Amino acid sequence: MADNQGNKVAKDYHLDVKPAQEGFYLKGLNHCDWGMKNRLSRIFNPKSGNTVMLAFDHGYIMGSTAGLERLDVTIPPLMDDVDVLMATRGALRSCIPPTTDKALCLRVTYDSSVVKEEMSAGGGFSCDIENAIRMNAACMAVQTFIGAPGESNSLELLSRTVDAGTKYGIPTLGVVAVGKQMARDTRFFLLATRILAETGASFVKTYYCEDFEKVAAACPVPLVIAGGKKIPEDEALTMAYRAISEGAHGVDMGRNIFQSEDPLAMTKAIAKVVHEGYTDKLAYEYFLDLKNSK
Repeated sequence: MADNQGNKVAKDYHLDVKPAQEGFYLKGLNHCDWGMKNRLSRIFNPKSGNTVMLAFDHGYIMGSTAGLERLDVTIPPLMDDVDVLMATRGALRSCIPPTTDKALCLRVTYDSSVVKEEMSAGGGFSCDIENAIRMNAACMAVQTFIGAPGESNSLELLSRTVDAGTKYGIPTLGVVAVGKQMARDTRFFLLATRILAETGASFVKTYYCEDFEKVAAACPVPLVIAGGKKIPEDEALTMAYRAISEGAHGVDMGRNIFQSEDPLAMTKAIAKVVHEGYTDKLAYEYFLDLKNSK
């Protein structure tokens, strides 16, 4: 068994070498079954290779969240400009029209509510594979806690989800959870994203950090970045631009969209960065033009 004694610090990430695609446009996923590739192609735009995911699963731990008081009012107007809807089965069934053709990323694990000091117990399954199939999920999302209480349990949940998803051709999104005691630094994200990928996640959701290009290069499957807490629109667009420029294959934004001064304009601006190569400055100008034209 490997240990951390005498382990050399990683330094050569071959940033000048592109990952081998081998017939499929998403790195590390060429050997998946046809059905899984088909679902991944609904998540990641085949032209850009990237994805805009709209996260509105906050209620599963936070209850009613600012901007999400009425899911049925807030979310449908934003759907045209995103690729993926990320939510719980309850939110999808009750508030999203079943006529939608958007890919669904179904959160299949639960955790402690924000009433508790730490959401790091590891949780359990809130939705099994049969429900994911009934929901026509394009992928299943599992929150994992690396370097925190509940790590073993959450990695077991991830492993079991990967096994079930592989059986039925449904990808698994491994979500890096960052507790209060964990540093949001390059070293941590290099560790966490690699563990999730090697446990079997088809793609990984993480946070943007310093030296992000190293994190993206070291992870053998695509990364999408979390939007995180609400920040000014120009800063959120800069974060998205830098992440895409440094190897991310998309964003999964929630509060930086639905708590924006103009959620629809922000959604469209994010899509310009992710899919059309807009710089952060161009995207912010685009956002302001849309916002001020109303």
